Amino acid sequence: MERVNIALLGAGTVGSAFARLVAQQRERLAGLGIEVELGKVLVRDPSKVRQGIPPEKLTDQTEGLLEEADVLVEVMGGTSLAKKLVLDALEQGIPVITANKALLAEAWGELRPYADDGLLYYEASVMAATPVVSALSGVLWGSHLLELHAILNGTTNYILNRLEGGATYALALAEAQAKGYAEADPTLDVEGLDAAHKLTVLARLCADPDYPWEEVRAHTRGITHLTPTDLENARQQGQTIRLVGSLYPENGRWKAVVRPVRLPLEHPLARAGSARNGLVLRGDACGELVFIGAGAGGAATASAVLGDLYQLLMGVPGHAPISAKAPVPDYPAERLEEV
Repeated sequence: MERVNIALLGAGTVGSAFARLVAQQRERLAGLGIEVELGKVLVRDPSKVRQGIPPEKLTDQTEGLLEEADVLVEVMGGTSLAKKLVLDALEQGIPVITANKALLAEAWGELRPYADDGLLYYEASVMAATPVVSALSGVLWGSHLLELHAILNGTTNYILNRLEGGATYALALAEAQAKGYAEADPTLDVEGLDAAHKLTVLARLCADPDYPWEEVRAHTRGITHLTPTDLENARQQGQTIRLVGSLYPENGRWKAVVRPVRLPLEHPLARAGSARNGLVLRGDACGELVFIGAGAGGAATASAVLGDLYQLLMGVPGHAPISAKAPVPDYPAERLEEV
């Protein structure tokens, strides 16, 4: 039986859920001839009890964290300490599994060589348990992209659903925070930056391996200006308002934007209710594909992280960007009405 030691960065909602899933699936993992061992777990406060993680594994020290690690799992978030430790691991040839879309979007120049080498796994970074990263970095390369539209942030989807029900923005946000959808500082979600990070990741998988984060950031607007009246006016016209990230051809180049739009109720993305995510992709050979599912939450995200671990243990390389910029089609992409 081969033993694989995992160093874990972060033991919050996702990290703790991942540790529990590994314990629950120990027998299934053993079926691969592998005994998975949870090694050191980096946290801010080692004295705090983490369900499913033995206290002696918790540490707030980065020194020696990777000494016995065969795999690094990063679910702590952020672009400072996480970046340093992820790069430390990759430089040592240690594969990394991450759910950190901000790191992938903003530090891609340093990370891409390792992604090209198959050392970087990041299914959980976009739409959590809904497997769009694997699809866009694999089977869908058999079709040229025409356009992509996606709801990529469950927090804003929840808030907009509540505005449709007549709640004020402040009340809807407070509810989202109480349910654990939104952070105490909700800026990344409500200003559209979280969705922009994720759209940047998707763009590099199917359109341009070096699509710049700054380009997406410059074309991002959030939902803070919306009111229940806006949602009611849309409803009266048979529409709903959602924060949508889009990637489409314009003037001979790929354009990526994030903004609130009106969607006809029959639009595929209009079916992504509450905190769920959705993605519509149109390709020249594959036609229209629709993905709808859980895009957030500890268990859902952790399941995708564990799925990446299975891929790694079975010898499947990590998610690589498209090998070269995709041809920009002469195609009349769907124009969604911005709000």
